[in-house]
Amino acid sequence: MDLVPVLEEPLKKVIGPATAKVMAEHLGLHTVGDLLHHYPRRYAERGELTRLADLPLDEHVTVVAQVASARIMKFRGGSGQRLEVVITDGSGQLQLVFFGKGVHKPHKDLLPGTRAMFAGKVSVFNRKLQLAHPAYQLLRGGEDGETVDSWAGALIPIYPATAKLESWKIAKSVDTVLPSAREAVDPLPPALREGRGLVPLPEALLKIHRPSTKADIADARARLKWDEAFVLQVALARRRYADTQLPAVARKPKPDGLLAAFDARLPFTLTEGQEKVSKEIFDDLAAEHPMHRLLQGEVGSGKTMVALRAMLAVVDAGGQAAMLAPTEVLAQQHHRSITEMMGELAEGGMLGGAEQATKVVLLTGSMGAAARRQALLDLVTGEAGIVIGTHALIEDKVQFHDLGLVVVDEQHRFGVEQRDALRGKGKQPPHLLVMTATPIPRTVAMTVFGDLETSVLDQLPAGRSPIASHVVPAQDKPHFLARAWERVREEVEQGHQAYVVCPRIGDEEPEAKGKKKSPEDEAEKRPPLAVLDVAEQLAQGPLKGLKVEILHGRMQPDDKDVVMRRFAAGETDVLVATTVIEVGVNVPNATAMVIMDADRFGVSQLHQLRGRVGRGSAPGLCLLVSEMPEASAARARLNAVAATLDGFELSRIDLEQRREGDVLGQAQSGVRSSLRMLTVIDDEEIIAEAREEAAAVVAQDPELEHLPGLRTALDALLDEEREQYLDKG
Repeated sequence: MDLVPVLEEPLKKVIGPATAKVMAEHLGLHTVGDLLHHYPRRYAERGELTRLADLPLDEHVTVVAQVASARIMKFRGGSGQRLEVVITDGSGQLQLVFFGKGVHKPHKDLLPGTRAMFAGKVSVFNRKLQLAHPAYQLLRGGEDGETVDSWAGALIPIYPATAKLESWKIAKSVDTVLPSAREAVDPLPPALREGRGLVPLPEALLKIHRPSTKADIADARARLKWDEAFVLQVALARRRYADTQLPAVARKPKPDGLLAAFDARLPFTLTEGQEKVSKEIFDDLAAEHPMHRLLQGEVGSGKTMVALRAMLAVVDAGGQAAMLAPTEVLAQQHHRSITEMMGELAEGGMLGGAEQATKVVLLTGSMGAAARRQALLDLVTGEAGIVIGTHALIEDKVQFHDLGLVVVDEQHRFGVEQRDALRGKGKQPPHLLVMTATPIPRTVAMTVFGDLETSVLDQLPAGRSPIASHVVPAQDKPHFLARAWERVREEVEQGHQAYVVCPRIGDEEPEAKGKKKSPEDEAEKRPPLAVLDVAEQLAQGPLKGLKVEILHGRMQPDDKDVVMRRFAAGETDVLVATTVIEVGVNVPNATAMVIMDADRFGVSQLHQLRGRVGRGSAPGLCLLVSEMPEASAARARLNAVAATLDGFELSRIDLEQRREGDVLGQAQSGVRSSLRMLTVIDDEEIIAEAREEAAAVVAQDPELEHLPGLRTALDALLDEEREQYLDKG
């Protein structure tokens, strides 16, 4: 087939080089197919005006409105002139300004009563919203050729546009390529499409770009969403299928081995959830192909215990287990808690060690040379059954005797490459368990971690206390903040401890002048509160007389460890820290947390931080301090966090507020860029159904030999960069 398929035709051959260049640079559109998949953002109904009150600041908008008035104003003593046009949607108004020589044509065109489409960037001038020098297109049949009769339909498509290319110009280019839509190869298996009553792809493309009715739009959307969900799920299903074809050593615990000895020592029984999830993991470990499992659990639901039992099972079966933690503080913490939980079972090869015991070693970047050499040696000889470490585990020098299981803690902090590098250290691919305490809504788990089977721990272990959370509006009600510090004192007087969390450390270089500030920073005109400043103010002011210490990421690892140990031992009353305490720090006696400038943190981050208190039997208290005004989005976010302790609920709120892209994150850019129509939250059902359909298709025909259309779509989705991303996952 020598001909380039129509949809792969470069745009510059079809719509002219100038427009094609703008499309490539500003919208990432390169081929006819790309442009056909650049769907309208919304549709303006002929005769209906855009609500002007809802326009976002600083964004490029396209509005349909009616001219209310237009007048020319002179300034600079009459030498300069500007045209001020007021447009209306029937209730609200928006001002347009044109300057200098640019005023004549709009003055002639924009007569009161005229309807037009206007495009430009919304700014504020004299406390009013305005568009400066907007581009416009009249919506009137007139004698000039520039009328919008080409949109004879009742629905005018409004495309995601840029300042360099207005929506109506994009529409014109789409008209040029739309006939090619007939050639689009349909990726859905015919049986699936007919079974679900979905329209064929060429028809869907025509209807999404040039609908005659709202029903057309609904048909097209339903169809195009399915495409995205299905093709993505097929890619993931093929990954899962390929994984089941990989060999791995089955690891079964011995009936009277290390795991049995450990369970016998436990002072408590496992929760039902822990039992159920452990069984899922042990079943996976007993198989001849590698486990790939995501273990999600609320903060404090006992994930470490489940992971540790899996590690012990692997050691029982003669293998080694590695746990990868994102920070040194956490690696040390895990090492400490695991050796405590195991007691003499962690003292393999030492006097006083139990007979089934193994050795548990720590490996981090800042260890002394001698300790490090010993740890490396223990790994090579197999003396150490369990190793806990940071990225240092991934380095080339680290060799294992027989790596059977990799546990990754706090997935979202690790690039896929690191997971991969560690997996490459086994003789055969080791089993993989990924733990995360940031609850991931089911659909995101299905899209981002779609290659992992998911287990969820949703019961809190007995003896955990509820946490009360409140927002403290420091600006509107300063006495609330004073009361917050009194509460901290009261907790300390009752023998408890408290955290105060700040967004920054405070010894940074002043920001470079040239850096662009976000509008919020500009509005607040002050940098986020810093650990060093806050600690000093508290120690000399409201918390005078209490023992206040600081902890942040730029301290020396040994100093950090000393501070953490003192806090854990109860020698410090209040720890002022950055988010280094966000994950995994476990001090049951800490009952209160005050988060300063809480609006600077994301929802799931706040939820993580809050999980550091209420880990003992006394109830926890979390105070979210913010200076943001009552009506702001930031305050709404904080109110949501204060209102619920359910991490899954919060992760949905987080997703709705941050838009999908940030959740899928940069590491998942491949997935992100392929979702145009599908929204991960609203289309939960489609994604779940597509996952089932995809699994069925792949089970029958793993190579997709009978579905050439699907293969083509898959190849398009998995271009180089994404193929790599998906493979590493």
